[in-house]
Amino acid sequence: MMLILAALLFVFLFLIIDWKAPYGRHNREGWGPQINAKLGWIIMESPAVIVFTIAFFIGDHYTSFVPILFLLMWQTHYIHRTYIFPLQMHSGQQHMTLLVISMGFIFNSINGYLNGSYLSTFGPEYSLDWLIDPRFIIGFLVFGVGFAINRHSDNLLRNLRKPGERDYKIPRGGFFKLVSCANYFGEIIQWYGWAIATWSLPGILFAVWTTLNLFPRARAHHIWYQDQFPDYPQHRRALIPYIY
Repeated sequence: MMLILAALLFVFLFLIIDWKAPYGRHNREGWGPQINAKLGWIIMESPAVIVFTIAFFIGDHYTSFVPILFLLMWQTHYIHRTYIFPLQMHSGQQHMTLLVISMGFIFNSINGYLNGSYLSTFGPEYSLDWLIDPRFIIGFLVFGVGFAINRHSDNLLRNLRKPGERDYKIPRGGFFKLVSCANYFGEIIQWYGWAIATWSLPGILFAVWTTLNLFPRARAHHIWYQDQFPDYPQHRRALIPYIY
């Protein structure tokens, strides 16, 4: 069901709304009621923290070391993404539609449940030997690289504007030298690392969903930058260095 929904979302973004999901710089009228963007973001992302935690701790393996390590990896990303990141948002994005918030809330609830319950209930009982398994080592390293790229790219974007400024600027530095959406690139890498490290169906579903969700948005951002800035670097790709 999650794979089918991801495919439908991709088709919806591609065919119906021309790649532009209505939030952030692409927010526009005609998509229903809107609320404060920071509050909306916290509401939308909170299930990724709360539902995952509940699903994890009502399971059977919540005291095992390896699942706890996975819990820390997950929450390291999502506690920042849910509660710190929106408070650091600049005031340029004022509102977010309830439609986008509702869709994100539903996805994060399902995804948090699937991943949390798999690690603690439905998946294998990860032993300490899993820590020297090549799948865990590779996945953990890939996750860490993606996390670092995502966080560094977010910091570069946030520091583009001085206090009180609202206008958009060309991001530079880091992986922005190669792609328009380095933060999305890092996030995609991160969740494929998660999928490898956990070696789980919910993990790979999440990675695929993330790709199909961020791919259209990266394309929309890339086109927007090219339209807004005549001097925009021509060698940059939208999402994948040297490829797309």
